[in-house]
Amino acid sequence: MSKRILSKIEEAKRTKGLLRFKRRRIEDASFRGYVLDIGPRFFLLANVSDRVRFDGFECLRLGDLSAVEPDPYSEFAESALRKRRERLPAKPDVSIATIEELVQSAGRVFPLVTIHRETVNPDVCWIGRIVSVEKGRLSLLEISPNAIWEENPSTFLLKEITRVGFGGDYEKALHLVGKGPDRLKSSRNV
Repeated sequence: MSKRILSKIEEAKRTKGLLRFKRRRIEDASFRGYVLDIGPRFFLLANVSDRVRFDGFECLRLGDLSAVEPDPYSEFAESALRKRRERLPAKPDVSIATIEELVQSAGRVFPLVTIHRETVNPDVCWIGRIVSVEKGRLSLLEISPNAIWEENPSTFLLKEITRVGFGGDYEKALHLVGKGPDRLKSSRNV
């Protein structure tokens, strides 16, 4: 990542500017939102959806960014957010100091976390409850698109995680319908 890109992100965090982020090496789509925090490898974004509403948070790897620019439709988007009485969400109590701290703290604050491993499998995301983080691995009890919990956790290498999301409408809907597996209440290690 270039110093110019990092400088734009730092400036947007200070000024609370609406930005558009591109990761051409990973995907053609872009992200739109407000920078809430910047860590050594990831940054925290208050996501603004295409429906022009706040929609949870995304943590993207800084090294994957290919372009950062002011959102070309920021005047419209910010006006719509104001008229809808949507306020910039406060930074959640999530640490982005390391990938371990990111997934652990997100798992403590949010009932469901979405992980992406786009360099391994760009067309899939995994959503679930963080069970544990240890020895460079994440254990995630997944919930299906039908809001049905898997029986056993899946394990992922932390170094393969390119993006982490939480607090979005889709995760909230899955949690609302799927509730939570009771057996995790006493066994969570996050």
